[in-house]
Amino acid sequence: MNKNLFILALTIFQFSSIAAQDSEYTKEIEAWDAKRIANLKNENGFLNLAGLFWLNAGKNSFGSDSSNQIVFPKNKIEAKAGYYIYTDSTVLLVADKNADIRIKDRKIQQEIIYNVDSVTNPVLSHGSLRWNIIRRGEMVGIRLHDLEHPNVKNFHKIPRYQVQENWKISATFQPSIIGKTINITDVLGQTQAQKSPGKLLFKIEGKAYSLDVLEGGENDYFVIFADVTNGAETYPSGRFVYVPKPGEDDKTSIDFNKSYNPPCAFTPYATCPLPPKQNALPIEVKAGEKFDGENAVK
Repeated sequence: MNKNLFILALTIFQFSSIAAQDSEYTKEIEAWDAKRIANLKNENGFLNLAGLFWLNAGKNSFGSDSSNQIVFPKNKIEAKAGYYIYTDSTVLLVADKNADIRIKDRKIQQEIIYNVDSVTNPVLSHGSLRWNIIRRGEMVGIRLHDLEHPNVKNFHKIPRYQVQENWKISATFQPSIIGKTINITDVLGQTQAQKSPGKLLFKIEGKAYSLDVLEGGENDYFVIFADVTNGAETYPSGRFVYVPKPGEDDKTSIDFNKSYNPPCAFTPYATCPLPPKQNALPIEVKAGEKFDGENAVK
């Protein structure tokens, strides 16, 4: 083989290897995206949310009739389904005798469904409706799902940037002092101090940036960030991304292709956290999920 043919063959081999790597990485992101959409559509997903009702102290009536303090969807439950009694530490449900309200397969008539010391709260059901008690700061309320919500059937995909592997950025984890917290404000205007194990240090096109992290799970950190695309091409209130916890060398990577919209992009019944000011990147992160208003559900 002459020299020119050898160089051509080597170039073709290298190009094929790069293309194969790109293809595998694209498949990884496509699989991640498919799982993301499946999670949005599942029973506990955000696409079937049908209501968020904050409880007042004392008695709160509920049912499908508009005279109730808490109005569930019409034709989904009795007009007068019962009432809740909310105190500082508990929520008691008293169901109407004609309302078939259940916890798992057990019909209930009167039951405490929230205690301030409880780790989890039971899911209640009636027909296609599922609901449970949530707490956000000092506010306690009912989050309602409808398994027959048309949004689940009508939703197909999330607009996103073309996958580019150069948006998978190497990063160094810098641990913070034990017990450090950062203030996180949510869309309700409530601010809470949350533990921050440290920050990620990284470079994009030679410039240094950092992002504070929150605990995200056993193997990941959770990052709420903003960038210059917000409000133009991406969700106005920023996006989320999970980052693998580093090894002993403190090295990890931020895959911005896996940046995703907060639940508030899909439903008005979510209580999303907002990016802390130190996590507002002064650059365009043209990777991950976009937002054009079409993927918002009402």
